[in-house]
Amino acid sequence: MPAFEIIKVLTLATIGFSLSMLLTPAWTHFLYKYKLVKNVRNDNSTPIFSKLHKEKSGTPTMGGVLIWMTVLILAVVFWLIHIIWPDSLLADFDFLTREETYLPLGALVASAIVGLVDDWFNINRQGGGKGGGLTVKHRLFIYTLIALFGAGWFYFKLDWDVIRIPFLGVFQLGWWFIPFFVFVLVATAFSVNEADGLDGLAGGIVLAAFASYGTIAFIQGNYNMAAFCGVIAGALLSFLWFNINPARFFMGDTGAMSLGISLGIVAMLTGYPFLLPIIGFLLMLESLSVIIQILSKKIRHKKVFLSAPIHHHFEAKGWPETKIVMRFWVIAGVFAVLGLIMAIIDLSLW
Repeated sequence: MPAFEIIKVLTLATIGFSLSMLLTPAWTHFLYKYKLVKNVRNDNSTPIFSKLHKEKSGTPTMGGVLIWMTVLILAVVFWLIHIIWPDSLLADFDFLTREETYLPLGALVASAIVGLVDDWFNINRQGGGKGGGLTVKHRLFIYTLIALFGAGWFYFKLDWDVIRIPFLGVFQLGWWFIPFFVFVLVATAFSVNEADGLDGLAGGIVLAAFASYGTIAFIQGNYNMAAFCGVIAGALLSFLWFNINPARFFMGDTGAMSLGISLGIVAMLTGYPFLLPIIGFLLMLESLSVIIQILSKKIRHKKVFLSAPIHHHFEAKGWPETKIVMRFWVIAGVFAVLGLIMAIIDLSLW
């Protein structure tokens, strides 16, 4: 195991944390100065949610900018150092490569910009969605296009059409790889967005997932991908410092959707998308709770949960927000480690 690569990943993660911490005061001041506040829905369609989150109506959104901006800045800075001073020690910290990080970084930024526009529409009550923002159909269409571009990059640029199923081996999908890829990315993105409902919840869950996949990438020898995950993990740690209850700001779609898209791509690049339901167990649970709730209301005309996603169900039952978040963090950590162990065992078999 190359010692420098360990130093590289940990150093970049630390720099990511530090840079994000440095950027946060200025960004927080900007959010509050211009009152970039998320509109909390207050209508008859979500009475429980509106009641529970009424006091958060003055909290700004777009905090997720700090995460993806940190990653982008470090990627560009070390890439420029590598170009200008290729023989310097710092040049070795460049983690941009076509095979490992071009796509997850590009998708991170592209989906973050879309999310930023969505957040802006929400703040100004524009866009056609309930309470402002893009409609679900528009969001689904745009993020599907981003996922299709990623699928094309895999299929045509990287000549990649295989998936690994733990303990069963590698299977070639041919052109079916493209719709499978799109499903993984879109499902992961919207799942992270569903989890972004309590202070610190989505950040903690996604942090565990990126740490797990980053470790898998490192074991596979994909050191630049591991470094990319490390920077995101470092930035997420900084974000959580300010996002835990009571949150100074919310992640917003610019953070949630971009992290979800990027996590899906990392899962595909490691070859372990089928471990996403394990490593990101709570993300899957959050989305399933919403789907079950919708189907039950349409078919049975009654609700399964007091409120959905499931974290709001526990809120409605009287659990304190911090109790829900910390218990979900514990569960997220356990399943992230479980998925990592499964990957390690599978890698040792082939």
